[in-house]
Amino acid sequence: MGADPVLEALAAACPAARAARPEDAVAGVMPRFAASPATVAEASELLRAAAAHDLAVVPRGGGSKLAWGAPPRRCDLVVDTRAMDQVLEHAAGDLVVRAQAGASLAQLGEVLAGAGQQLALDPPPVPRAVAGTRGGSGAGASAGSEAPSGANGAAPQWRGATVGGTLATGAAGPRRLRYGTPRDLLIGITVVRADGTVAHSGGKVVKNVAGYDLGKLFTGSFGTLGLIVEAVFRLHPRPASAAYVTVDCDGPGEAYYAVAAAAGSELAPSAIELDRPARDQPFRVAVLLEGDPDGTAERTGLMGTLLGKGAATQPAAPGWWGWPANGQPRHGQPGNGQPGGGQPGSSQLSDSRPSDSRPSDSRPSDSQPGDGRSGAGQPGGAADAGQAGTLIRIGFWAAGLPRILRAVDAAALAAGLDPAVGGSAAAGVIYAAVGPGADPAAVAAFVSGLREALARGDGDARPASAPVPDGPPVLASAVVVHAPPRARDLMDLWGPVPSLSLMRAVKDQFDPGHRMAPGRFAGGI
Repeated sequence: MGADPVLEALAAACPAARAARPEDAVAGVMPRFAASPATVAEASELLRAAAAHDLAVVPRGGGSKLAWGAPPRRCDLVVDTRAMDQVLEHAAGDLVVRAQAGASLAQLGEVLAGAGQQLALDPPPVPRAVAGTRGGSGAGASAGSEAPSGANGAAPQWRGATVGGTLATGAAGPRRLRYGTPRDLLIGITVVRADGTVAHSGGKVVKNVAGYDLGKLFTGSFGTLGLIVEAVFRLHPRPASAAYVTVDCDGPGEAYYAVAAAAGSELAPSAIELDRPARDQPFRVAVLLEGDPDGTAERTGLMGTLLGKGAATQPAAPGWWGWPANGQPRHGQPGNGQPGGGQPGSSQLSDSRPSDSRPSDSRPSDSQPGDGRSGAGQPGGAADAGQAGTLIRIGFWAAGLPRILRAVDAAALAAGLDPAVGGSAAAGVIYAAVGPGADPAAVAAFVSGLREALARGDGDARPASAPVPDGPPVLASAVVVHAPPRARDLMDLWGPVPSLSLMRAVKDQFDPGHRMAPGRFAGGI
């Protein structure tokens, strides 16, 4: 049998092209080919060859988030970016770094740590020195630190997280409250379009594409607009110290009071996280404070006083810290179809979902997939997507937290489920996690019931000063980050998208043949 002429064409563009193997499957869809370009030029020629043979292309970084989003309708070629793994420039004096898309967050963190700097994205990577073990998830262990503070078990799938994959999914964790999401830290980007054209936008570029902010369009686009090959980020100094103040709260109202008090204070928290393993357990609120040792100690004491009776201070993050952003759900309590135990931007193509805000802000929070864990209260989690349950990301006006929590409980109770709930409550992003053993129909009913409640306005808490929207307001949204195949087939993972027609127009502009990750994004884009 003669050689495959399509593979020969791909190999002529990229020597590391090959026939696909089972591990190259994307959400259960098996491609024909896989390739690993080592340079931007190779990536350009590879996509040019793919276009010539009408191949559907799915980009891949470390593969840690390939189970997020919908399966592609078609997948002929997987483009693995990990051979493009160089940190190209670190301008420490300007607090700027330029890296290739395949560079891991751990690798980038090691480079930046030498200058006392960080790329303030969560959850943290596990340093290569401890690869294969459980690493930390404290805020001091962001992309930009050599060793995590407070070893609390970063989920295994984050060990391979890359710059490109993090941007493509818009993944962010607890410290988004202070530092923002990937789209906020990105100042320049280089991409390869579906036809092989290389385009640049933002800082540190030679050529700009007029009319588009490519960084904001590509962040969270799930590979549907093109291939990210380089990125430029603004950096922050690494804090000299960090401390956590925690308090247990009875009920949604008390939890909101703690969150709002911390966020509205002048103590400048870097993150405020919420966690509740099951309905019959209290809410736990944890506040991260960072800075110089003396200042952090003083602010920590004041925060403890502010949060009141029962507040406690600790140097390391609690074991449940940041679990939703890891992408593997923390399962709820035994029963209701769940196993026992304990412990993804912005609009990518358009601002169709709420964006980050503190409880006192007058803008809603974003709701892109973010990002389970297995076992209640345990720091670890299975990386294998087949073992993961359902993770639902809920974006809302942060002042509506009590209403959102009650809506989640009502929808879950009606469906016979008891999900774990947690997330960056002060930033208007929380998650509900259901274990893999839950009945798929019950999971679908839970998501449907929650969306119906949100559409009714049950979570609406817009301040009077909020601008009147031109169209129907986006009060809150529920996006299914990940679900087992049987449950996934019963749901629309993304839910209603008010700006879908605009998003489709952008897709048509960047990828007229609809060959880049077709079907992975909202509305089948």
